[in-house]
Amino acid sequence: MDDKKPKAKREYKDTVFRMLFSDKKNLLSLYNAVTGRAYENAEDLEIVTLDNAVYMGMKNDLSFLLDTRIYLYEHQSTKNPNMPLRDLFYISLEYQKYVSDKSLYSSTLQKLPAPVFMVFYNGTEEMEERTELRLSRAYEHFEGEPNLELKVMVLNINAGHNEELMEQCRMLKEYAQYVARVRGYAGSMKLEEEVRRAIRECITEGILTDFLRKNRAEVEMVSILEYDKEYEEKKLRQAEYEAGEQAGLKKGEQAGLKKGEQIGRNRGLAQGIVETGCAFGMPKEMILNRLQERLHISAQRAQEYFSMFSGQQPV
Repeated sequence: MDDKKPKAKREYKDTVFRMLFSDKKNLLSLYNAVTGRAYENAEDLEIVTLDNAVYMGMKNDLSFLLDTRIYLYEHQSTKNPNMPLRDLFYISLEYQKYVSDKSLYSSTLQKLPAPVFMVFYNGTEEMEERTELRLSRAYEHFEGEPNLELKVMVLNINAGHNEELMEQCRMLKEYAQYVARVRGYAGSMKLEEEVRRAIRECITEGILTDFLRKNRAEVEMVSILEYDKEYEEKKLRQAEYEAGEQAGLKKGEQAGLKKGEQIGRNRGLAQGIVETGCAFGMPKEMILNRLQERLHISAQRAQEYFSMFSGQQPV
């Protein structure tokens, strides 16, 4: 019996999202919901995800060709501002494969499918309905129009977000319900029991029923690996944030003291807190709370500092 159980891949751990939408019918449904199209023949869609496209232990979840375009879909449970750079690596490998039998030294222009990059986010940190990430934001000391740009659209698929999209794609909605069910039991029992209970309840309640029945053992194993990794990443990010915040506070305090004024000290401390928090993707509310606690200031003043150093306008 043990030999028949699915084994985790050492080079890349699969996700429930990728398992679910590697099915052409499910993927076509997701595509139609995102684009507003109404394709009916799943065979029109060609999955071209590269098995060896692994970078830093991560792998593009899904790549497919349809309607003269190439789509790179990614699922993320944590905020990742580096997705444009990662997608640049992925699309380069895809294009290399696409033109592998053609000559790039020919006088004929080699046509390429236009790329579309999308991330489906369902992490626990706050996220807008839609967020656009750009590669050019990573350029240091850059001005003007970028010679190389890559845009990634991030869609929040947590419960209560992008509801029209979720209604258009039943599988995406039920996937989000399954994730919410697993997270809902977080801390109340062992992770293995959380996952098993969520699977049992979803099957009973008609959430991903056929998929879970067919792939129950593998979904259980993958979910345990996935959410254990998510939990460890949260602890690491929190530790990194606290260490970075302390360094930012020290730097800000030194800068403020040189001015010899309390206002200068507060501005320096506030800048350290806000910039460090934003760099580590901490929720806005947490940053505002830290500003109030560290500087002993009002909520309004904390919001002013946040707007000043994050670049966001006050609400």
